[in-house]
Amino acid sequence: MNLLLLSLGVGAVPALLAEHVNRPAPAVRIGYLNDAASPYAGAGFVAAERAQLADLGYVLTDITAADIDDTSGSAAALDGLDAVYVAGGNTFVLLAALRRHGADAVLTGRVRAGLPYIGSSAGSVVTGPGIDPVSLMDDPSAAPDLADRSGLGLVDTVVIPHADGALPPYPPELIARLVETYGSTYPLTLVNDDQALLVEDGSARLISSP
Repeated sequence: MNLLLLSLGVGAVPALLAEHVNRPAPAVRIGYLNDAASPYAGAGFVAAERAQLADLGYVLTDITAADIDDTSGSAAALDGLDAVYVAGGNTFVLLAALRRHGADAVLTGRVRAGLPYIGSSAGSVVTGPGIDPVSLMDDPSAAPDLADRSGLGLVDTVVIPHADGALPPYPPELIARLVETYGSTYPLTLVNDDQALLVEDGSARLISSP
């Protein structure tokens, strides 16, 4: 498996795709899955995240969890993609959408079979064993139908994005309280906004991603 789990910056994306996709950047096809952003329609950060990825020169195809709904036979939406990018927003909303449509199992299967996975913020958190720790960062009530908060289980740690406390919604005090509350229950990996957790062939390490 090859995963790049970002906090905010996308600087590490080109190196990952150059390593694992055998085609030049303008021809690389990325599925951009943005269910997590649904509670924030019109917010500036939603458009900004997509724009910073598009500015790298890739071909983006907008998809949602419903497009890879295994129960309706439309999982073919992932066919022909060189990578999937799971955008930020509310982690609980994202996981609820994936689970509602059976897309969690489909996506996990494709990633385990070799499809590169790039997550940002919520898209990074959801890959771990559980998403409870980010209940201090995201509002769980935005996904009232989510009964099971187990993550996708692609990595054995919960990525905590924005860990440097530089973004106003996530001050250092909140990050410290999160670690104190959940650090003994979950394995946590704190990722600053200019970092990413790179997972290749079973090995994970923090790298720069400005």
